[in-house]
Amino acid sequence: MTKKWRDVNGFYQIYPRSFKDSNGDGVGDLRGVIDKLDYIKGGDNSLGIDAIWFSPFYPSPQADMGYDVADYCDIDPVFGSLDDFKELVEKAHARDIKVMVDFVPNHTSNQHPWFVESQSSKDNDKSDFYVWRDAKTDGSEPNNWLSTFGGSAWQWHEGRQQYYLHTFLKEQPDLNWDNPAVRFEMKKVLRFWLDLGVDGFRADAVRWISKDPELRDDPVAKHYKGKKLPTKFDDLQHKYSRFWDNLFPYLRELTDIVASYPNRIMVFEDYPDENYSTSEQYLGFYGVNPKVSMPFNFEGLNAKFNAKSIGTIVNEFQGMINPDVHTPVYCFSNHDQSRIITRFGGEEQARLIALMQLTLPGLPVVYYGDEIGMSNGPIRFEEIQDKSVFSHGNDESVGRDPERTPMQWTADRNAGFSAAKPWLPVNPNCQNVNVELELNEPDSFLALYRRLLMLRSRYEILRTGEYEPLSDLGKNIFAYARWIGEEQHVFIVLNFNNAKHRVTLPHAGSVLCATHPIDYPDISEDGSVELRPYEGVLVERSKHRLSAK
Repeated sequence: MTKKWRDVNGFYQIYPRSFKDSNGDGVGDLRGVIDKLDYIKGGDNSLGIDAIWFSPFYPSPQADMGYDVADYCDIDPVFGSLDDFKELVEKAHARDIKVMVDFVPNHTSNQHPWFVESQSSKDNDKSDFYVWRDAKTDGSEPNNWLSTFGGSAWQWHEGRQQYYLHTFLKEQPDLNWDNPAVRFEMKKVLRFWLDLGVDGFRADAVRWISKDPELRDDPVAKHYKGKKLPTKFDDLQHKYSRFWDNLFPYLRELTDIVASYPNRIMVFEDYPDENYSTSEQYLGFYGVNPKVSMPFNFEGLNAKFNAKSIGTIVNEFQGMINPDVHTPVYCFSNHDQSRIITRFGGEEQARLIALMQLTLPGLPVVYYGDEIGMSNGPIRFEEIQDKSVFSHGNDESVGRDPERTPMQWTADRNAGFSAAKPWLPVNPNCQNVNVELELNEPDSFLALYRRLLMLRSRYEILRTGEYEPLSDLGKNIFAYARWIGEEQHVFIVLNFNNAKHRVTLPHAGSVLCATHPIDYPDISEDGSVELRPYEGVLVERSKHRLSAK
């Protein structure tokens, strides 16, 4: 029986270029994913996760590695074909794996047929599909809005003798969502993939689809002290260029399509900013259509590694939402952000974050490779593939490539990812960090993730149980309880100290899992337990027994 989304134990983000190459061209593809479905779920020693989410695989010139879409309803040949995708969906569903795809609503490629037609004149059928504006009287840009990659968000077009808006690269012109014809076409895109059996969408950069129609200048950021006009994205408060009045109504139009199909969802990508309160932003997204849609929680991506920082983020968020209505989606790494090990400082710290993420309510997101403890890979300047690095003369960054290196399947050549030279270099630590090795190590990262996902799948309390923070358990300790009724009760205690620390739980119990899955600490009759540095435990309260649902 197909699981409802509320019972899914988590989803697994696959960056298609980097997961598995099946045809020897050095680039991951859909058939590579098909070959590895048993690793994800259904095979011996599988990870055991219930859903997969694909970063874009659409036809694209790859100016922004696929987020510049040239056709929303096809597969780029480098990744395979629509027939490959249909086979993937069929075989995933046979293993009870849900399939989520990326949806990029704010912009297209400048090679998309819509833009090709739109740029040709001011009076064609697609002339108003994008945000075109005349220059100011002095020939300058219509306003001071900036691209996320730096520099002006406006690009002059000789043919139309106008500027067009690009929130991201100049090769990614912004669609005009105030045009009903654009919204109609984007809803057709959703129906196309839903009719193919897709179970959900991750909607990219949604904050930008509604902008101030008066195009007022964004105010200068409070910290900006320069005398010249700002050119870096963070030099402005993006008050008028995004998160405008029609954002939630436009998203509601999309989620109405999703809701018209059974058991489908849409997850919104959004990074809250300082222009609005955190609750105003999160609850706004939750209010769009809470039965089928929810925002990612990215707060942990900028958290400091200590109990106060992490605990404050989780407790405030859980206190803000209605657990009977809203589904949390905690995310601690992705294709745009450093991997967990790299961000938080080491393997033990990453294990602690994993135990926390997979015992919090909702739908946790596991970025491919995090389950084996992959870290950011070293990238030399001449190896950079993330072209956005060069968009405004940035010669000091390697961009987002380090968190996109190939999946480390084995210790063999190219880490078992490809028979050819991979599109990005494999992390040299693949000799010690790979799936094949960790499948045979009972204390590996993979063993930890497999156990936590198994427990999360087996016990409803870890998916939908109530959340209750626990306080006063010690310095740099973050702890919380999960419960259903009076009988099911678990505690999660996380030691953020780099030294041993003894804590006393509200009740005694037995350990269901710890950050090292073969070496559990003992719990005394009074509930006392000594945690080693960066150790966390999931404890079932004594005299209660969890029910598997």
